[in-house]
Amino acid sequence: MARIREFRGLRPGKDIAVFVAELPYDVVNTQEAKAAADKSKYNFYHITRSEIDLQNEVNVYSDAVYNKGMANLQSFIKEGVFVEDESENFYLYTLIMQGRAQTGLVTLVNIEDYQNNLIKKHELVLDSKAEDRRKHISFLNAQTGLVFLFYKEDGLKKRLFEKAINIKPDYDFTSCDGIRHIFRVISDKEMINDFKKAFEDRILYIADGHHRAYSAVKVGLERKEKNPHHNGEESYNWFISVVFPHDDLKIMSYNRVIVDLNGLSTESFLKKIEQTYIIEKQNTDPEKHCFRMYMEHIWYKLIPKFSIPDDAVKSLDAQILQDTILDPVLDIKNPKNDKRIDFVGGIRGEKELERLIDSGKFSVAFSLEPVIIDELIRVSDENKLMPPKSTWFEPKLRDGLIIHRL
Repeated sequence: MARIREFRGLRPGKDIAVFVAELPYDVVNTQEAKAAADKSKYNFYHITRSEIDLQNEVNVYSDAVYNKGMANLQSFIKEGVFVEDESENFYLYTLIMQGRAQTGLVTLVNIEDYQNNLIKKHELVLDSKAEDRRKHISFLNAQTGLVFLFYKEDGLKKRLFEKAINIKPDYDFTSCDGIRHIFRVISDKEMINDFKKAFEDRILYIADGHHRAYSAVKVGLERKEKNPHHNGEESYNWFISVVFPHDDLKIMSYNRVIVDLNGLSTESFLKKIEQTYIIEKQNTDPEKHCFRMYMEHIWYKLIPKFSIPDDAVKSLDAQILQDTILDPVLDIKNPKNDKRIDFVGGIRGEKELERLIDSGKFSVAFSLEPVIIDELIRVSDENKLMPPKSTWFEPKLRDGLIIHRL
């Protein structure tokens, strides 16, 4: 089954971690990253979005950007912002959002286990995004971001987590979005071995970070190919992750907004939908497999007239919406690259959907119920892919708390 391994983390000092830690590189654009980094010269976007330190016209995928990230990381190490631990450890990462806590084990996982599907996926990897992170890892000779994994908790491993939580934290701070971050170092060899044994029978699942994982694996395979003395123990055979129990996680909805009605009038649009849905004009509570639709200052509830498929993917609300409305009515064939559709993370709420529609920029919004963790597990176990933008995990892990150098 999937293997885990302790390592020497490269980490910021206790007093400076709060000024370093930042949201993942791919949840902000260049302007947002620059605005955040202006608040601290040690902000981690200087490493993960290093185009912010170059001329505005620079191509964000040019070698100059990755070279700048490498130089910034080396500078941070030279200045003592980042220091590598002397011993190989596991780490415990707790995030608390609105009173709800989730705690994961920061560890290395093996690239062969990823290849052999002992680390299961549910998302298609885009070549452009994967190549960006591959170059980032290669140039920096380091994995700078955590892959967000989970396992099916059976009640046995929680005791290990509960024991480890008694360790005094190295970091304990609250980020500007109100999320509390607590980070502990597990250096006790007996506890490390207990964790390794506990996960010997586990399959792991990717919750978020498919591109990070894929890119780390690609770099590892490239280095394996170039190393005539490869023995499997080299650090490039492993990538940094944080593994949470499945029942700790919170998935939020990923909603859709559409630019236009595909040339239809409001009346014609509603008539087409009525062929497959009962339409109720009211502001009702969310319900699985029923969509809430907002247009022209009115909320509607769409109740399916058809039976929900039993298929792992076709039964997902995002796929049902795609198959019954987005494709046949609005002519959105591929939501991943169609510019007429945009996606709104559930943390922004339905008020954001109302704002976007009322602004006139979009014509109709669909509010979906969140995917539940059992649905994600089923899709992954069947080696299938979820529709684009199906899951929004909160709270977001912070980059910059720990780095794995190759």
